[in-house]
Amino acid sequence: MAKQDTGRVVVRRKRAYGEAHHGGSWKIAYADFMTAMMAFFLVMWLLSLVPKSELQGIAEYFRTPLITAVTGGENLDNSKSIIPGGQPSPIPNISPPPTPSSSLDVEDVQDQTNLENLKEQLENLIEHNPVLKQFRPQLLLDMTPDGLRIQILDQKNRPMFATGSAHVQPYMRDILRELAPPINQLPNAITLSGHTDAMPYASGDRSYSNWELSADRANSARRELVTGGLVEKKVKRILGLGDTVNLIKDDPLAEVNRRISILVLNRAAERRIDRQNAAGAHGAQLQELLDEAKKNQTPPGAATSGITTSETGQSAVSGAAQSPIDSIRPDAEVNMGVVPPQAAISAGDLSPDNDTQPLGVPIQTPAPPN
Repeated sequence: MAKQDTGRVVVRRKRAYGEAHHGGSWKIAYADFMTAMMAFFLVMWLLSLVPKSELQGIAEYFRTPLITAVTGGENLDNSKSIIPGGQPSPIPNISPPPTPSSSLDVEDVQDQTNLENLKEQLENLIEHNPVLKQFRPQLLLDMTPDGLRIQILDQKNRPMFATGSAHVQPYMRDILRELAPPINQLPNAITLSGHTDAMPYASGDRSYSNWELSADRANSARRELVTGGLVEKKVKRILGLGDTVNLIKDDPLAEVNRRISILVLNRAAERRIDRQNAAGAHGAQLQELLDEAKKNQTPPGAATSGITTSETGQSAVSGAAQSPIDSIRPDAEVNMGVVPPQAAISAGDLSPDNDTQPLGVPIQTPAPPN
């Protein structure tokens, strides 16, 4: 029997699937690629900074197997690097971080604090003192590795000293005498330095020059500080620097280059200066040198035996009855003692052709007129 056709129609349609969104995974891959390139160029830049002599060490580090770096080997150094097998960084560091100083004791730290407090005290004094306040542009205070530096600058319309001399002007005298009491409060020693500009003298450095002028001005400043109340023993040294240290290097003739620097030394600077000025020989060596000098001294009775004339060979000391003591200048020292003031040598008694003189008797030239 044939199957009846019910008239049912079945339509089969293909379902259309839309393309799924990729989610931007390509961006992640691109970002990884750019990161790798940036790291590559960073490594290349760092390698360009490393000296060629250090590249071999870096290459050896990368050739070292991990097991050798951990357990040790012939290519492994004994450094304390946190990288196994690594050496100290060969990349030059222009400004290395400051290393902690363990040599500073409590007294040095306290001394530095005292100097900073003195700086604040002086700044407060300059702001409120009627004498110093008008000279505020001429006063510079700063901390240096050697201590607190106080600089008194010259000005064109208000010079500290008379032109070409060490005569202190009245207002400069007032400044120094007002600064003396605060400086005297600390037990620290001080140094004074004189500076001039580059204007030379007509005679140059052959006679009185900027060297003598700067030293004389520093010494004049010392006298005014002492007059103002500074203890004399606090002065460690006086320096005349001429025009070698200019405040304005591009203009050596600037008036501010003429200045007086007062440096309140810290403990470390004082110790360094004392070591520099200490005698090179020990006490035993000094005593040995003194003993040897005493052995080589000529007896007083033979003091005139070495002075003879070039023509006759006789004694150059005038007067046959003159005693040996009369042929010695009153300011000469013989046998570690001072000769009585009645002894003297006349200028005509010595032969101009003979330079021989008694041992220990210096021939002194008269001092130039003031």
